[in-house]
Amino acid sequence: MSEVAVKDFILPNEQPVVPLECGTAFANLSTKEKAYAHHLSKASWFGGLVVLIQTSIESGSLFSMLHQVFECDTIDDLKKQALEVNGLSEDEFQAILVFTCGVYANMGNYKSFGDSKIIPNLAANKLEKFLFATKAFQKNTDLVKVWNRIKDLVYDLSPKKCHLGLGDKGTTTYFSSNCTSEDADIVSRYFKSIQMEGYNNRVIKTEANGVTKYEIRLASVETGSMEGITRELEPFEGYQFCVTRGDYSPLLKLVVEELEKAKNYASNDVEVAMLTEYIKSFTTGSLNDHKNGSRHWVQNKGPVIETYIGFIETYRDPAGMRGEFEGFVAVVNKVMSAKFGTLVAGAENFLPLLPWPSTLETDKYLKPDFTSLDVLTFSGSGIPAGINIPNYGEIRQDEGFKNVSLGNVIPASYKDPNIFFISEEDKQLLINHNTESFELQVGLHELLGHGSGKLFRQNPDGTYNFDMDSVKASLGDEKLSWYEEGETYDSKFSTISSSYEECRAECVGLYLSLNDDVLKIFGHEGDKAQDIIYVNWLSLLLNGSTRAMEFYNPKTQSWMQAHSQARYVILQVLLEAGQGLVKVAKVIGSDGKDDFLLSLDRTKISTVGKEAIGNFLRKLQIYKSTGNLEAARAMYAKYSEVSSTGPYPFAEWRSLILEKKQPRKIFVQSNTCLEGEAVRLLEYSANVSGMIQSWKERFETSSVVHQALEELWHKDEPYFS
Repeated sequence: MSEVAVKDFILPNEQPVVPLECGTAFANLSTKEKAYAHHLSKASWFGGLVVLIQTSIESGSLFSMLHQVFECDTIDDLKKQALEVNGLSEDEFQAILVFTCGVYANMGNYKSFGDSKIIPNLAANKLEKFLFATKAFQKNTDLVKVWNRIKDLVYDLSPKKCHLGLGDKGTTTYFSSNCTSEDADIVSRYFKSIQMEGYNNRVIKTEANGVTKYEIRLASVETGSMEGITRELEPFEGYQFCVTRGDYSPLLKLVVEELEKAKNYASNDVEVAMLTEYIKSFTTGSLNDHKNGSRHWVQNKGPVIETYIGFIETYRDPAGMRGEFEGFVAVVNKVMSAKFGTLVAGAENFLPLLPWPSTLETDKYLKPDFTSLDVLTFSGSGIPAGINIPNYGEIRQDEGFKNVSLGNVIPASYKDPNIFFISEEDKQLLINHNTESFELQVGLHELLGHGSGKLFRQNPDGTYNFDMDSVKASLGDEKLSWYEEGETYDSKFSTISSSYEECRAECVGLYLSLNDDVLKIFGHEGDKAQDIIYVNWLSLLLNGSTRAMEFYNPKTQSWMQAHSQARYVILQVLLEAGQGLVKVAKVIGSDGKDDFLLSLDRTKISTVGKEAIGNFLRKLQIYKSTGNLEAARAMYAKYSEVSSTGPYPFAEWRSLILEKKQPRKIFVQSNTCLEGEAVRLLEYSANVSGMIQSWKERFETSSVVHQALEELWHKDEPYFS
């Protein structure tokens, strides 16, 4: 592989690291609330380790090995060893620190945003020499075996190992390594036949004596058969299927232990019931128990400590059905939450403004809790700016949901920005208003984007949850269809489900950000309001035209990150609108070299822009409501294409854009620790040393973590190597 290509898979030694500050929010908690947050955080951190197993076969062992190395030595002592004993340079030792931080931050050796691999920025023999001389390797000789079994995997940049994906498109541990997209389709049909969802399971395919067997392995502490949860071997379409449990068992055991402790500090009976259901789900493998816990969570309005945990987002499953584990613990920001509360109160007035027929909207808007939170703990592969959960369709539509804006994530994300590809005037506007405009977009995206629209379903008794005649009349020439029993949005839209829904929510945010009443809720009027609108639209288009290119794989002609694809699609929609609204072009920069420039005509946003987004948004919603995958896929594929010809050859411009690629910031999160009955917050410096120290102090008894990860390696290795 060429040197230029290798650079795409390393993190720079100047990797930016920023703190996720929550000290003030934590200090305002009561003793009981701090204890509740502490045990929930521990549960989240233990559960987050599941993501290692969900990412790659080598990630768990790699994490464990690195963690033990930095646990046994100080960074200063390791640096002295590296430079004086191993003969490494300062840059090579820094590369080890940065790579370790990348594994910690992404929970594995693949980026959470983009799903491309991360490899160490030094030769394998030099890293090996360093490792073998550490106290950890001297103390635990089994680490030599661990390194020897994963070192080739760690550095492997063969086409299949460069990115996450299924079959020839990449590597995944949601499906055993012998699975293809055809296998995923077979499993999806089986799920539909038994009315099963994929959130908390993985697929193991084996072949023997001419018989293909699919094992659907549920996540749970317990193993063995259990009525109503597991299923014995049974035929389906000429294949054999069974449903087992016990996946991630040793890690989920640690999660359950901390959730049991957290129950003692819950503030009300609803929280106790919520945690009880989560514990049952993680113990037995029952997805229905997690749904019941989510129902209690939706009912728990306005808690001081907000938390959610489980197999949630389906972005990284190549089939778009299986949830990656995540857990968060956060404290309510009352000032920003008041603004969101006003937005919720006005939601029923704003929903009719959306550009689709009223027949496509829910019969009754279930006002959700919408709070701004300062994150104390967020475990998983990455930290979003906002969340709209639960993702279970029947709960969202019939019982409600919650919107969460992660308030301290937004300013941290925009700390010390490096902005390219726009004019100096536009750069200054983005610097001045990025945080406020993003808060507006997140609020609209989460509440009225993900929180809007109706899915047409056929009920078990053969009736429908919509009026056939009125819906037909409102759709015009569009086809009327619906979701049959056993189908969900995720299962039907499968590989495009995440990106398509993110695109729909982003469009809602853009569309409603033009409304004066919405802007007033966030404190924006007059010229400032116009600047906020402009920055909101420009920022999204900048991400869609430049940052998105990092997450497009030209070799497979596929997108590696849902949000980036969504923003690129929106850019293409607005370019198609023409009339000079958006301009992108290759230009000669001030240094005389080729450059790329994007501009947006602010005078045409509320006319040309609004009409284009409105027309596109209407189709997005119609196809989602009716489950018309064929039309949705065709439309979405059209705007997702990255062409090398025509007026906007982004395939040709991609290399130019990537020359100025900026690494995503790594967040250093705090820890909590018990000191008698009190809980203390531990904060760390915003650099790679602080990041590593935070993980060193994250688990009081790390040996149980290392044992669990080793056990899971041996369980998975036969199917994923």
